[in-house]
Order: sequence, then C-alpha cells, then structure tokens
Amino acid sequence: MHINVVSLFPDLIRDAAAYGVGGRALKRKLVQLDCTNPRDFTDDAYQTVDDRPYGGGPGMVLKVEPMASAICAARGAMPEGSRVVFLNPQGRVFNQDIAQKMSELPGLVLVAGRYEGFDERLLDRYADDELSLGDYVLSGGEMAALVVMDAVVRLLPGVLGSEDSIEQESFMDGLLDYAHYTRPEEVDGMQVPEVLLGGNHAVIRRWRLKQALGRTWLRRPELLAGRELTPEEQELLNEFIAEQ
Repeated sequence: MHINVVSLFPDLIRDAAAYGVGGRALKRKLVQLDCTNPRDFTDDAYQTVDDRPYGGGPGMVLKVEPMASAICAARGAMPEGSRVVFLNPQGRVFNQDIAQKMSELPGLVLVAGRYEGFDERLLDRYADDELSLGDYVLSGGEMAALVVMDAVVRLLPGVLGSEDSIEQESFMDGLLDYAHYTRPEEVDGMQVPEVLLGGNHAVIRRWRLKQALGRTWLRRPELLAGRELTPEEQELLNEFIAEQ
C-alpha cells in the first residue's frame, strides 16, 4: 500500500511512523510512506500557506493554491484507485469498518489541516472523503493522520504476522475485546480466571465471547443495538446480564 500525507510538518509524520507495527511494515516494504509539504509549492520568500478568512474572524485559513498543488502532486504519484482523504472535524467519525475498507485500497492521500482549517473550495474539488477522530479539536491533522495510518496499516496482509491477531482485536467483529491475562497466575491476591487455566479451548472460546459481549453491553451498548446476535451470542449475553 502507498500512503502520502500532505502536511506542513512532514518530519512529525515520518518520525512517529517509524515506530511499532507501522515502522516494521515500512522496513519490510509492506507499505510505502511519502510526505508532501505544501510549503514547497509556494512562490514567496516566507512560504506562506495561510491567509485571513473572508468575512473576518479569528485565526487563519489554509490557502487554496499551495494546498491544491501539493494534493495534486501527491495524488499524481499514487496508484490508480487511490483516494484523497481530508482529516477534518466536520468529517464522518473514523472507525474500524472504515479502516478495514481503506486497507483494501491501493493507496491513500491523507491531507492534514492546520489553523482554522481548509478553504472550502479545496474540499469541494479534491476530497474523496473527510474523516474525524471524534467530537474534539486537535491542533492539526497530523495526529489524526497517524491514527488512521496505524489503524489501516496493521490490517494489511502480513503486517501482524498472524491473521488470528487481527480477527481477535476489538471491533473486528463489532464487539469490544475480552479481558487478557498473562503470568504470574496471582498478583496482589487477584487470580487469573480458572477457565483460562484448564486448557479446554471450546470452553475458553465461549468464555471469551461471553466476556466480549458483556463488556460491550456494559461500555458500548450502541454497538450491540446495530448487531444481530446469533443464538449462541444471545444466550451468552443473557447469562452475563443475569450474573450482574
């Protein structure tokens, strides 16, 4: 997969992307990362990329010309079928389903905003999609771009090394993840659940599914509202609720 981030702070993107799962994917050439800086497309000594908003008001707005040139340059270097995605508080909220669909694309251009945001004509002309991380404001779109990159890259074939790792993560089946435990067996009087110590994989599978369903019911009930439960899932959820 090819990812190009349009950003005024490309070093921030490159440095952060070098760590963890994403960094290993880059080293193994499972993903290609480029950054395009709109300042490189300015024609003045100050490399001006922003200006005052029409109509007045606080802050500055990203100018059309350098941003458009940077986006076009980034898009022109991408494989056919790639999409241009603006990181924007007004966009739809990013989630695991969107990450999964994006991981199937040949490439992504992620456009990170700054200041008061984009001139609307940039969105009208170039945006294939707009994404937000949630109902809060960041200083810029770079952090959002890094989150999107991490969520997408870990879904690419071969990145995690085990397809089971992906399938068992939170949200992959529309549920929160079950609780995890490792050695030692007891910490400050707190024991690992007995069911995990017996080695009966069928029983462990049902326990984990029950915990995932119950945890979702307790913490994110709206996820269950849009999900059709299997008979087994409904039975396990009923058991969990009764135990509460």
